[in-house]
Amino acid sequence: MFTRTNAPCLSRKNGIWKAVGSVMNFHRSSGALCQKAVMDQSSVQMPPCDYKPEPYQGMSKERLLQIRQHKCNPMTTKVTYYQRPVFIHHGYMQWLWDMDGRRYLDMFAGVATVSVGHCHPKVREATEKQLGRLWHTSAIYVHPQIQEYAEKLTSHLPEPLRVVYLTNSGSEANDLALLMARLHTGNYAITTLRGAYHGGSGMTIDLTSNAAYKFPVTSGQGCHSTMCPDVFRGPWGGSHCRDSPVQTTRECNCSPGQCLANNKYIDQLKEVFATCVPHQIAGLFAEPIQGVGGVVQYPRNFLRDAYKLVREKGGICIADEVQTGFARTGSHYWGFQGHDVIPDMVTMAKGIANGFPMGAVVTTEEIARSFGKGLHFNTFGGGPLSCAVASSVLDVIKEDGLQETCEEVGTYLLEQLAKLRDKHEIVGDVRGKGLMIGVEMVKDKVSRDPLPPEHMDEIFEDTKDMGVLIGKGGNYAQVFRLKPPLCVTKADADFFLAVFDQALQNYTERR
Repeated sequence: MFTRTNAPCLSRKNGIWKAVGSVMNFHRSSGALCQKAVMDQSSVQMPPCDYKPEPYQGMSKERLLQIRQHKCNPMTTKVTYYQRPVFIHHGYMQWLWDMDGRRYLDMFAGVATVSVGHCHPKVREATEKQLGRLWHTSAIYVHPQIQEYAEKLTSHLPEPLRVVYLTNSGSEANDLALLMARLHTGNYAITTLRGAYHGGSGMTIDLTSNAAYKFPVTSGQGCHSTMCPDVFRGPWGGSHCRDSPVQTTRECNCSPGQCLANNKYIDQLKEVFATCVPHQIAGLFAEPIQGVGGVVQYPRNFLRDAYKLVREKGGICIADEVQTGFARTGSHYWGFQGHDVIPDMVTMAKGIANGFPMGAVVTTEEIARSFGKGLHFNTFGGGPLSCAVASSVLDVIKEDGLQETCEEVGTYLLEQLAKLRDKHEIVGDVRGKGLMIGVEMVKDKVSRDPLPPEHMDEIFEDTKDMGVLIGKGGNYAQVFRLKPPLCVTKADADFFLAVFDQALQNYTERR
């Protein structure tokens, strides 16, 4: 849809934003006008919302972008989504509003971070209550919140995962877990899966196996990656491999109870162990479902078999639950539970505190004792305010039945997206569990070649202009990622599906 406008349109080229268009120029409309366009072509309307955000009265968009361009690190501009960026002003539950008052359905939750909903009333109440009592002391004093939260958090984990160390982020948690694994085992070599993302700190960049996040400096010391067991894009895969309501369209000749793809990927791990690492290793880092890597799911028994091999080599098994944890996968509270394994260590962040900076490492008493060989202190980890926020998140997940919502709405979304996969040639795969979903885009279903980034951006922009915010990922930026707040409804899912279907149709018609 195109509309005549008096206001300038902000666009980005070569990392620089400029105002383009004037009274007599045309540009693609955004927000409410494009939302109306899709509704005119669909029987599905944007679900109503009674919440009224405060009107924006701050700096102009142009001034904000000038500051962003010249006062913020260039990386801030580099990671900014959209050629015509969204200026977010207000949020409530699954909704976001921009500075012009346009409403968006948030299907990415600040990169899978807003777990129970933007400004959730119960979380907000707990935060304000703690703000009026005590903000910060650090763990050098015994304040109630850190003990109360540790006990509550570990009640959601199986034995023997009973000891908690609190941090400020997922990168910090994984950094610490790496150190603890090496201290406990006395070994140095660590194994990860290709395509993994475990953080951006100096040590976790070594764990990360995704070229987009690598810098031209010395890295990877002691870290060895094995082939990602991706049953869609990898060399082996079939139609019964994944623990998901939706399988790949690849043919499968495996007999019941057997998985050739799993055996082949485990053989790749054995090859790494036979050729690239010492006889004894420190451990394996693995996300139960790869997040940044494109919501990649492995064969059902891969982690079970991999854990066995790692432990035979003296290593421990670390589950990175930064994106999969806190009920997001629906069927279980933790992603590793869907693989029928118990790790030796679990790292978590993002949804742990609904967007408040926090992370955690949970491990066994034995491994925790090994950490006492030196002194480690985290100024802000486990502060009274972060613990109060995180505690309220655990309460809300239970009281609002959000794990059940993930299972119900997530399964519905996956099944409906599978229909769009069958309808559109450029949708190669739909996968995931609960409200952790990936839609892999291809040039065509035969070659499975990734849809080029500039083509992905067309669909990405259209979806945003029609009122839905989604994410991207994958080694080739070829996967749309859906990780909304856990409070989304089936009506929200229907609206997203209508918008996404229209964006795919728009792309096809332009081509």
